[in-house]
Amino acid sequence: MFLSAGVKKQSGFGDKGGSPPLSPAGNAAEASPSGEPLKCGVKNVRGVIDDFEVTLASGRDHRPSMPGSPHNISKNDRGLQQVVLNAAYFFNNESNDAFLFKPATIDRAQKQIVKGVRYIADFQISRTVCHKRDKDNNLSRCDFQPPGPLHQVFQCHIDVWMIPWEKPQKKNFNLLCKQ
Repeated sequence: MFLSAGVKKQSGFGDKGGSPPLSPAGNAAEASPSGEPLKCGVKNVRGVIDDFEVTLASGRDHRPSMPGSPHNISKNDRGLQQVVLNAAYFFNNESNDAFLFKPATIDRAQKQIVKGVRYIADFQISRTVCHKRDKDNNLSRCDFQPPGPLHQVFQCHIDVWMIPWEKPQKKNFNLLCKQ
């Protein structure tokens, strides 16, 4: 997505209308009725606006995130690992596939603390060699299918909000997977 910011110019300055005249330093200056620049307390407005436009256009802002907003976390975060594993078990329970799937990679992960803990992640799950009909469905003991006709990968997005300190634990779980 491309964002840009614009600045609306005011008219009525000097004989020609348009923007206020700039001082030699590039600062905005007010014009007197005779058209002469007056001193102004605003300094380097143009530079601030240019920086603002660059930040919005690039989509990157290197300032620290605000408290309560989602922030990127390590793909090795223990809570995230548990959420992704639970998503794989949920996927296996809901699918009609003869084989189990397990998490393969985590592409993006965020965490938000807001009246609980919210995890947002994009990850891949892949088909394993373990059959659902087997009694032991421990995914850590299942190898991925080798490349070939049985190899299958799904791209998944999960958004989980939970309040772990409440008993019983409240949880809102949204999982979307597509091939």
